[in-house]
Formats: sequence, structure tokens, C-alpha cells
Amino acid sequence: MKKIIVSIAAVALAAFAFVSCNEKKSSGSSVASEPSAEQKAVVKVAMVTDSGDITDQSFNQTTYTASKEYCEANSLQFNYYKPAGDSTADRVASINAAIQDEYNVLVLPGYLFAEAIVQTAELNDDVTFIGLDVGEFDIMSAAEAAGKKDWTLPKNVFCAVYKEEIPGFMAGYAAVKEGFTHLGFLGGMAVPAVVRYGFGFVQGANKAAEEMGVADKVTVEYVYGGQFYGDQQIKASMDGWYKNRGVEVVFACGGGIWMSAADAAKDCGGKVIGVDTDQTAQINAYGEGMCVTSAMKGLGATVKSVLGAVKDGNWETYSGKVESLGLVSGTDIESNYVQLPVDTWTMKNFSVEDYKRLVSDIFEKKIEISDAIADVPAHSITLNQYPNIK
Repeated sequence: MKKIIVSIAAVALAAFAFVSCNEKKSSGSSVASEPSAEQKAVVKVAMVTDSGDITDQSFNQTTYTASKEYCEANSLQFNYYKPAGDSTADRVASINAAIQDEYNVLVLPGYLFAEAIVQTAELNDDVTFIGLDVGEFDIMSAAEAAGKKDWTLPKNVFCAVYKEEIPGFMAGYAAVKEGFTHLGFLGGMAVPAVVRYGFGFVQGANKAAEEMGVADKVTVEYVYGGQFYGDQQIKASMDGWYKNRGVEVVFACGGGIWMSAADAAKDCGGKVIGVDTDQTAQINAYGEGMCVTSAMKGLGATVKSVLGAVKDGNWETYSGKVESLGLVSGTDIESNYVQLPVDTWTMKNFSVEDYKRLVSDIFEKKIEISDAIADVPAHSITLNQYPNIK
């Protein structure tokens, strides 16, 4: 029997609520219509961390900060839950704990939540689930593994993914404009999101090189590690890039694999480009000024937009959807769902004003960026691709 959260102010609905708690709601019924003023007043938000915690300087911390800031600004109750371990069962347990504690809006950062969403969303159709960076492939693969072959996303779930090719392009473009001519792309595994980052990076480096008339002098080394974490073998490969091939900067894209690039870079004064969130502090811990920039997903912008829709009774905008988010403004760069960080900007030759012009040109379609991942994008720079490290 499900719990029904009843506002103290809604005394007149008490009899109806008593009957309702003994009846099974149809899937999605609680989010299909606009909430009443009383329902809006009892929005309670909980975030569940994935395999890290809220001090990870990555997905969890960014999501926690954005959720907390929004809830404090709008007088909404907020809490977070950290699973006991790194498994779907642990994440499901934390989701259930939040629901038992009467939190009815759950913010879940990372693709690791796909299985947990499949297992819990339909059973709790009076709870709103917001999955960040949880793609259709993640969700449908989890559903199929659970024996739900024709499963569709419930109306109480929204999943956001991102147009990674755009921040990848921005990072590659900025690096070449800054003056780097020998770049590297180290991907985790060749999953669609990582490939979009990588192919976007190649397109950006190529565009900048052609604009500057130096396409014959720019090289990108390109490889996937075959895993989403760093180790000595991957560090050794990066050592070879920095020390033997003369690579100046590596865009390290895929979980903790960036640590191997940073570990190699610190021994030879190399540079690193971060991914997903602003990794300046993390990367610079390996060497002062090591981080050039970061190709970011706007998790904070996503959290605040979707929570705003929930609070204001506009959930139908997101209900039952998986959306790929990118640029929404050519002038308000902070509102975009994909960005380079300006608060930690250190580039000298490519300025914040240059970046703003780039954003405007992309938004206005003056610059086209392909999201295709089947084939390597057209290029006039030198692109050296290698077999997976592992």
C-alpha cells in the first residue's frame, strides 16, 4: 500500500485521501494533470548519489549544490541520500528510503541509475523521478535485462542527456585558438556519449585550425582506454603521448580515466582538458595551471529548470521523456545545458568574449556541429587513431 502525502492545509480532502490510499493508482495518474495549490506546497526534493558522494567535485557535488540552492531559494524541503554501496540494490534501497521519508521528487545523477529507475518508478507513480545523464539506451537496456521488452518510460520520469558534441567542439576549438597544435583525446569506452565528445573535439580543433590557416600544423591523437578509470597501463600510454609524441594537451573523457592523463602530464608540464563538470580544481591538484578548460554538461541548469516545472505545476513539459539538451541561448551562456566554465577561465589567446561569440555562432547555426558517431567527421588536420589501450 502506497503512502499518500496529505497537506495539513488540505483537511477538506481527508476523506478522499483515506479512500485513495486503499486503491492502486494507474501509472502516471498523479503527474498527468496539473497539481493543485495544496499539492505544490508539499513538494519535497531528495537527491540520491550514485557511486560517489557530494564532495566528489563532479556529478554528485554539482547536482547536490544545484538542488540545495534551488530548494532553499524556493522554501522547499531538501535532503540527500548516499547508498551503502555501489550497486543497483544499494541505489534502490536509498530511493525507497527517500520515498518512505515522504520525499516525492527524486533527483538521480548518472547512468548508473537506469536499473534503479526501471525497478522503482512504476511502483511509485506518485513520486517524480529526474534522471540526469540517463539515456534511452541505458533505460531500455535495463528494462530489457529485467524482462520488460516492450517497456516505455513512465509518465512520472524524465531523463536528461546532453549534446556532448557541442562542448567537445568548444573545447577543441578553444585549445587550438589558445595556441596548442598537438592535441590528444583519451576516451573511456566508445559509448555514444564519449564518441560524441571525441568527434566534437575533432570538429572543433579542425574548425579553429582552418580559420587560423594552420590545419597542416595541427594533430590530434585519438584513443579509447577501454574502461572508465585510470591505471598504470593507461598512464604509460599517456606518458608516451606527452614525452615521446610531443602532445601538449589531452582531453580526458570518461569517468576517472582523467587521473591517468593528469598523472602523466605532471611529470612533463603537460596540460589536460576536463569533462562533464568544471574539473579545474581536481586537475590543477596535479600541477598548477594544468587544466586548460572543461567541456561541461549543465547539470545545475537542468536541475533548476526541471524542479521549477515541478514546483509550478508544469511537469507535463518533461513527463515521460528522454531529452537531449544543448544550447538554449546565444547570449545567456549560463542558461545553456552545455558550456565551458568562465569562472575559472585562464586561457589568454582565446578570451571569454571569444567564447561568447562562438556560442552565439553555434546557436545561430553559423557553425554546424555534427552529432553523427558512425564515421569519423571530415577533417583537414592530422588525426591519428589507435586501437583501444585495453
